[in-house]
Amino acid sequence: MSRVVKAALLQCSYTGEKQSMIDKHVKYVVEAADQGVQIMCFQELFYAPYFCQVQDSQFYSLSETIPNGPIIELMQEVAANNNIVLVLPMYEEDNPGVYYNTGVVIDSDGTYIGKYRKTHLPHLEGFWEKFYFRPGNTGYPVFQTSVGKIGVYICYDRHFPEGARALGINGAEIVFMPSATSSILSQHLWQIEQRSHAIANGYFVGTINRVGVEQEFGQNNYYGQSYFCDPAGQFIGSIASDNSDELVVRDLQMDLIRGVRNTWQFYRDRRPDMYSDLVVS
Repeated sequence: MSRVVKAALLQCSYTGEKQSMIDKHVKYVVEAADQGVQIMCFQELFYAPYFCQVQDSQFYSLSETIPNGPIIELMQEVAANNNIVLVLPMYEEDNPGVYYNTGVVIDSDGTYIGKYRKTHLPHLEGFWEKFYFRPGNTGYPVFQTSVGKIGVYICYDRHFPEGARALGINGAEIVFMPSATSSILSQHLWQIEQRSHAIANGYFVGTINRVGVEQEFGQNNYYGQSYFCDPAGQFIGSIASDNSDELVVRDLQMDLIRGVRNTWQFYRDRRPDMYSDLVVS
């Protein structure tokens, strides 16, 4: 019998307030569970605006402790009640004044499994991330969940193939790439890079983007278009809307991983002995 994982992505616009964003996501989790979804990922900094468009210390207050903060405790209960694995991109306070852009994984029984901290941070007009976050120090963990082995790679990370390859080497079957990506710079890359990671590494990718304009930060437009692709880089179903909230639910035929890897032997044919120059700083 083939193995199928029903997975979901949620792209949505910012409501203007933290608690209402949390409530909105909980509602969508219940909706996803009603459709039989087994694993679901939210967008980058899911309960907040993408505040990195400005440099303002007031937004430090949006950070949460992990794993002992109130959002994690709530989402553990939500995951267990709905028998669903949750991937939660959050603003983490590690110690006072030390913050990370973090993806948290909670299993379907509510167990906190672990976290990934965003490795690569942009720092340019509209993306002042080094003002808010330290570069991640977790490496590229793969989390064993009730539905399989998953990895997390966050927004700007996707421009760097090294981490995507590390997730594959570490055993990832599904890699979630939550984002807050505007039409200013990289929209033309959106349907290229993530599919390329899926092809090069032989795993499923689920990638999410926000929608709408967050008025408090000007007219920066988030264009949605969230999607899943398979290990051959093919879209699974249609791409999500570019302007409205959408719960993207897709069946992932997990046997495709072995089929693709048996055809394209990228792991067998790697030559790490020839790549030493790649790690010279």
